[in-house]
Amino acid sequence: MTSALRWVPLESNPELFSSWSSSLGLDTTKYEFCDVFGLDDELLAMVPQPVHAVLLLFPVTEAYEAKRHKDDEGVIESDKPEGDGELLWFKQTIGNACGTIGLLHALANTSASETLPKDSPLATLFADARPLAPVDRAALLQTSKSLAQAHTQAAASGQTAAPSADDKVDLHFVAFVRHPKTGDLVELDGRRKGPVNRKVKVEEQKDLLKLATSWIRDSYMALDPTEVNYNLIALSEVQQ
Repeated sequence: MTSALRWVPLESNPELFSSWSSSLGLDTTKYEFCDVFGLDDELLAMVPQPVHAVLLLFPVTEAYEAKRHKDDEGVIESDKPEGDGELLWFKQTIGNACGTIGLLHALANTSASETLPKDSPLATLFADARPLAPVDRAALLQTSKSLAQAHTQAAASGQTAAPSADDKVDLHFVAFVRHPKTGDLVELDGRRKGPVNRKVKVEEQKDLLKLATSWIRDSYMALDPTEVNYNLIALSEVQQ
């Protein structure tokens, strides 16, 4: 299921992500988005802990698409809400909306969601979406005026000139979180058939950044070693 609706892509920018989140109800005095400048230990140590989600922007190459299709072979796309009730996954049907989908995944599936005011746009959206099947959640996103407004404002406030909504963009966002019940590393991507359990145990929240970036290095960057168009942003608790 896809829609004719297309949005201008979001820039991978922590200040922009914070503005997007704040406009929809996140208290950015408690949670912040931070650049991850590299995968070396000393660069990872610069990221405030604990990290609750890692957002990856990566190039959609032929090698990646081949791997994605192979991974999804035999996987039946869910037509019901997630059985354990712990994860909230959004299917992407709006063109170029992967930045917003990634942000929704990062905030809905971490402790950040617990701090949202009950009458905030994000809290309302998450509450309305949770009992729905994925196809109906996608329809909910298509009709959300507050979400469309936040995306439009964020897309217009980037540091670089934004492409047109009709432009073909070969970059995509996904989010990595720690499963709240099992502690497994979970990849959330609106182009897949549901949440993808990467079978990596994240024993403590502070381990998420190291384990997620290790997975990204070995499973994404290793596919195309000459590619450099990767960007990582972490959702962290603000250090008091």
